[in-house]
Amino acid sequence: MTSHEETRHILIVEDDTDIAELVQIYLHHQNYSTSVAHTLKDAAKLFEERPPDLVLCDIVLPDGLGTEWIKHLRERTDLPVIFLSSRQETEDIIQGLEIADDYITKPFDPDIMAARVKKRLKSVRRYSSSNNLIDPNEKVWRDGWLDLHFERYEVYVGGKELSLPTKELQLLFLMANRPGHVFSTDYLFEHIWGLNNWSDVRTVMVHIHHLRRKIENPLDSHRYIVTVRGLGYKFQIRQDRR
Repeated sequence: MTSHEETRHILIVEDDTDIAELVQIYLHHQNYSTSVAHTLKDAAKLFEERPPDLVLCDIVLPDGLGTEWIKHLRERTDLPVIFLSSRQETEDIIQGLEIADDYITKPFDPDIMAARVKKRLKSVRRYSSSNNLIDPNEKVWRDGWLDLHFERYEVYVGGKELSLPTKELQLLFLMANRPGHVFSTDYLFEHIWGLNNWSDVRTVMVHIHHLRRKIENPLDSHRYIVTVRGLGYKFQIRQDRR
Protein backbone atom coordinates (compact mmCIF):
# COMPACT_ATOMS: atom_id res chain seq x y z
CA MET A 1 0.00 0.00 0.00
CA THR A 2 1.33 3.42 -0.90
CA SER A 3 1.77 6.28 1.53
CA HIS A 4 -0.95 8.15 -0.34
CA GLU A 5 -3.48 5.37 0.31
CA GLU A 6 -2.47 5.24 3.99
CA THR A 7 -3.64 8.79 4.51
CA ARG A 8 -7.09 8.40 2.98
CA HIS A 9 -9.75 9.54 5.44
CA ILE A 10 -13.25 8.09 5.74
CA LEU A 11 -16.19 9.78 7.46
CA ILE A 12 -18.57 7.18 8.93
CA VAL A 13 -22.09 8.46 9.63
CA GLU A 14 -23.83 5.73 11.64
CA ASP A 15 -25.96 5.92 14.78
CA ASP A 16 -25.47 2.25 15.73
CA THR A 17 -22.27 2.32 17.76
CA ASP A 18 -21.58 -1.41 17.24
CA ILE A 19 -21.80 -1.09 13.45
CA ALA A 20 -19.72 2.08 13.46
CA GLU A 21 -17.03 0.37 15.52
CA LEU A 22 -17.03 -2.67 13.22
CA VAL A 23 -16.65 -0.47 10.14
CA GLN A 24 -13.82 1.42 11.82
CA ILE A 25 -11.93 -1.76 12.66
CA TYR A 26 -12.04 -3.08 9.11
CA LEU A 27 -11.12 0.26 7.56
CA HIS A 28 -8.22 0.65 9.96
CA HIS A 29 -6.99 -2.74 8.79
CA GLN A 30 -6.79 -1.15 5.33
CA ASN A 31 -4.76 1.73 6.81
CA TYR A 32 -7.50 4.31 6.39
CA SER A 33 -8.11 6.92 9.06
CA THR A 34 -11.69 7.43 10.17
CA SER A 35 -14.05 9.82 11.93
CA VAL A 36 -17.43 8.74 13.29
CA ALA A 37 -20.59 10.78 13.55
CA HIS A 38 -23.77 9.42 15.12
CA THR A 39 -25.97 12.28 13.94
CA LEU A 40 -26.17 14.46 10.84
CA LYS A 41 -25.30 17.50 12.92
CA ASP A 42 -22.07 15.86 14.04
CA ALA A 43 -21.41 14.67 10.49
CA ALA A 44 -21.64 18.20 9.15
CA LYS A 45 -19.27 19.44 11.85
CA LEU A 46 -16.71 16.68 11.24
CA PHE A 47 -16.95 17.21 7.50
CA GLU A 48 -15.97 20.86 7.89
CA GLU A 49 -13.20 20.12 10.39
CA ARG A 50 -11.57 17.48 8.21
CA PRO A 51 -13.00 16.97 4.71
CA PRO A 52 -12.96 13.22 4.03
CA ASP A 53 -11.97 11.31 0.91
CA LEU A 54 -15.12 9.20 1.15
CA VAL A 55 -18.34 9.15 3.20
CA LEU A 56 -20.03 5.99 4.48
CA CYS A 57 -23.51 7.07 5.49
CA ASP A 58 -26.54 5.43 7.06
CA ILE A 59 -29.90 6.61 5.76
CA VAL A 60 -32.10 6.74 8.87
CA LEU A 61 -30.41 8.83 11.56
CA PRO A 62 -31.73 10.39 14.79
CA ASP A 63 -31.94 13.91 13.37
CA GLY A 64 -32.92 13.23 9.77
CA LEU A 65 -32.30 11.27 6.60
CA GLY A 66 -28.80 10.69 5.32
CA THR A 67 -30.11 10.97 1.77
CA GLU A 68 -31.05 14.61 2.33
CA TRP A 69 -27.66 15.46 3.79
CA ILE A 70 -25.86 13.78 0.90
CA LYS A 71 -28.01 15.71 -1.58
CA HIS A 72 -26.80 18.87 0.13
CA LEU A 73 -23.18 17.69 -0.09
CA ARG A 74 -23.60 16.95 -3.79
CA GLU A 75 -24.22 20.64 -4.39
CA ARG A 76 -20.63 21.40 -3.37
CA THR A 77 -18.58 18.24 -3.94
CA ASP A 78 -18.39 15.03 -5.96
CA LEU A 79 -16.50 13.04 -3.33
CA PRO A 80 -17.44 9.32 -3.20
CA VAL A 81 -20.40 8.35 -1.04
CA ILE A 82 -21.54 4.86 -0.05
CA PHE A 83 -24.82 4.31 1.75
CA LEU A 84 -25.03 1.69 4.51
CA SER A 85 -28.69 0.95 5.13
CA SER A 86 -31.10 -1.66 6.41
CA ARG A 87 -33.54 -0.54 3.72
CA GLN A 88 -33.48 -3.38 1.20
CA GLU A 89 -36.41 -2.59 -1.05
CA THR A 90 -35.53 -2.18 -4.71
CA GLU A 91 -37.01 1.32 -4.81
CA ASP A 92 -34.93 2.44 -1.82
CA ILE A 93 -31.72 1.08 -3.36
CA ILE A 94 -32.41 2.73 -6.71
CA GLN A 95 -33.15 6.06 -5.05
CA GLY A 96 -29.97 5.76 -3.00
CA LEU A 97 -27.86 5.03 -6.08
CA GLU A 98 -29.25 8.12 -7.76
CA ILE A 99 -27.53 10.14 -5.04
CA ALA A 100 -24.56 8.05 -3.92
CA ASP A 101 -21.88 6.01 -5.70
CA ASP A 102 -22.72 2.71 -4.02
CA TYR A 103 -25.30 1.16 -1.71
CA ILE A 104 -24.61 -1.60 0.83
CA THR A 105 -27.50 -3.27 2.63
CA LYS A 106 -27.38 -4.37 6.26
CA PRO A 107 -26.38 -6.86 7.48
CA PHE A 108 -23.22 -6.80 5.41
CA ASP A 109 -19.91 -8.63 5.17
CA PRO A 110 -17.32 -6.17 6.56
CA ASP A 111 -14.62 -7.55 4.26
CA ILE A 112 -16.78 -6.84 1.22
CA MET A 113 -17.61 -3.39 2.60
CA ALA A 114 -13.90 -2.59 2.96
CA ALA A 115 -13.21 -3.93 -0.53
CA ARG A 116 -15.90 -1.70 -2.03
CA VAL A 117 -14.49 1.33 -0.21
CA LYS A 118 -11.04 0.50 -1.56
CA LYS A 119 -12.36 0.09 -5.09
CA ARG A 120 -14.24 3.39 -4.96
CA LEU A 121 -11.20 5.28 -3.69
CA LYS A 122 -9.01 3.62 -6.30
CA SER A 123 -11.34 4.72 -9.07
CA VAL A 124 -11.16 8.29 -7.81
CA ARG A 125 -7.37 8.30 -8.13
CA ARG A 126 -7.19 6.02 -11.15
CA TYR A 127 -5.99 8.93 -13.26
CA SER A 128 -2.91 9.38 -11.07
CA SER A 129 -0.65 6.89 -12.88
CA SER A 130 2.73 8.50 -13.55
CA ASN A 131 3.65 6.39 -16.59
CA ASN A 132 2.91 9.11 -19.11
CA LEU A 133 3.51 12.38 -17.30
CA ILE A 134 4.22 15.30 -19.59
CA ASP A 135 7.21 16.21 -17.40
CA PRO A 136 8.10 13.04 -15.43
CA ASN A 137 10.91 14.79 -13.55
CA GLU A 138 8.92 17.68 -12.12
CA LYS A 139 5.47 16.07 -12.37
CA VAL A 140 4.25 19.51 -13.38
CA TRP A 141 3.08 20.69 -16.77
CA ARG A 142 2.64 24.34 -17.62
CA ASP A 143 2.26 26.37 -20.77
CA GLY A 144 1.88 29.92 -19.52
CA TRP A 145 -1.88 29.71 -18.99
CA LEU A 146 -2.65 26.26 -17.60
CA ASP A 147 -0.53 24.60 -14.89
CA LEU A 148 -1.14 21.00 -13.82
CA HIS A 149 0.54 19.62 -10.70
CA PHE A 150 0.22 15.86 -11.00
CA GLU A 151 1.45 14.89 -7.54
CA ARG A 152 -0.72 17.43 -5.68
CA TYR A 153 -3.65 17.29 -8.11
CA GLU A 154 -3.71 21.05 -8.32
CA VAL A 155 -4.77 23.17 -11.28
CA TYR A 156 -3.79 26.78 -11.93
CA VAL A 157 -5.35 28.95 -14.61
CA GLY A 158 -3.80 32.29 -15.43
CA GLY A 159 -1.61 31.99 -12.34
CA LYS A 160 -4.53 31.44 -9.95
CA GLU A 161 -5.43 28.14 -8.34
CA LEU A 162 -8.64 26.67 -9.72
CA SER A 163 -10.83 24.52 -7.48
CA LEU A 164 -12.57 21.83 -9.52
CA PRO A 165 -15.22 19.28 -8.54
CA THR A 166 -13.80 15.78 -8.22
CA LYS A 167 -15.21 14.42 -11.49
CA GLU A 168 -13.90 17.35 -13.52
CA LEU A 169 -10.50 17.00 -11.85
CA GLN A 170 -10.45 13.30 -12.71
CA LEU A 171 -11.35 13.96 -16.33
CA LEU A 172 -8.65 16.58 -16.71
CA PHE A 173 -5.81 14.55 -15.18
CA LEU A 174 -6.82 11.32 -16.87
CA MET A 175 -6.64 12.95 -20.31
CA ALA A 176 -3.66 15.21 -19.58
CA ASN A 177 -1.70 12.18 -18.42
CA ARG A 178 -1.84 10.90 -22.02
CA PRO A 179 -1.81 13.98 -24.29
CA GLY A 180 -2.95 13.28 -27.83
CA HIS A 181 -4.61 10.00 -26.90
CA VAL A 182 -8.26 9.80 -27.90
CA PHE A 183 -10.52 8.60 -25.08
CA SER A 184 -13.97 7.32 -25.98
CA THR A 185 -16.91 8.63 -23.99
CA ASP A 186 -17.62 5.09 -22.79
CA TYR A 187 -14.04 4.71 -21.53
CA LEU A 188 -14.17 7.99 -19.61
CA PHE A 189 -17.51 7.10 -18.09
CA GLU A 190 -16.38 3.62 -17.02
CA HIS A 191 -13.08 4.77 -15.51
CA ILE A 192 -14.46 7.75 -13.60
CA TRP A 193 -18.09 6.99 -12.82
CA GLY A 194 -17.81 3.20 -12.81
CA LEU A 195 -19.82 0.45 -14.47
CA ASN A 196 -22.40 0.29 -11.68
CA ASN A 197 -23.23 4.00 -11.78
CA TRP A 198 -26.83 4.84 -12.63
CA SER A 199 -25.90 7.87 -14.71
CA ASP A 200 -25.24 7.55 -18.43
CA VAL A 201 -22.47 8.63 -20.78
CA ARG A 202 -24.13 11.98 -21.40
CA THR A 203 -22.85 13.11 -18.02
CA VAL A 204 -19.33 12.95 -19.51
CA MET A 205 -20.27 15.53 -22.14
CA VAL A 206 -21.79 17.81 -19.52
CA HIS A 207 -18.70 17.66 -17.31
CA ILE A 208 -16.36 18.27 -20.23
CA HIS A 209 -18.43 21.28 -21.25
CA HIS A 210 -18.06 22.77 -17.75
CA LEU A 211 -14.36 21.89 -17.63
CA ARG A 212 -13.63 23.62 -20.93
CA ARG A 213 -15.27 26.82 -19.74
CA LYS A 214 -13.08 26.86 -16.64
CA ILE A 215 -9.63 26.04 -18.04
CA GLU A 216 -9.53 27.61 -21.49
CA ASN A 217 -8.38 31.13 -22.21
CA PRO A 218 -11.22 33.08 -23.86
CA LEU A 219 -8.63 35.32 -25.56
CA ASP A 220 -6.75 32.38 -27.10
CA SER A 221 -7.86 30.06 -29.88
CA HIS A 222 -6.06 27.06 -28.35
CA ARG A 223 -8.33 24.30 -27.03
CA TYR A 224 -7.01 21.88 -24.43
CA ILE A 225 -9.85 19.38 -24.69
CA VAL A 226 -10.65 18.57 -28.29
CA THR A 227 -13.62 16.63 -29.58
CA VAL A 228 -12.64 13.96 -32.10
CA ARG A 229 -15.85 13.46 -34.03
CA GLY A 230 -17.23 9.96 -33.73
CA LEU A 231 -14.40 8.82 -31.44
CA GLY A 232 -14.28 10.87 -28.22
CA TYR A 233 -11.98 13.45 -26.64
CA LYS A 234 -8.27 14.16 -26.32
CA PHE A 235 -6.08 16.54 -24.36
CA GLN A 236 -4.12 18.73 -26.77
CA ILE A 237 -0.93 20.45 -25.65
CA ARG A 238 0.22 23.74 -27.06
CA GLN A 239 2.94 22.74 -29.51
CA ASP A 240 4.82 26.05 -29.43
CA ARG A 241 5.21 26.12 -25.59
CA ARG A 242 6.13 22.57 -24.64
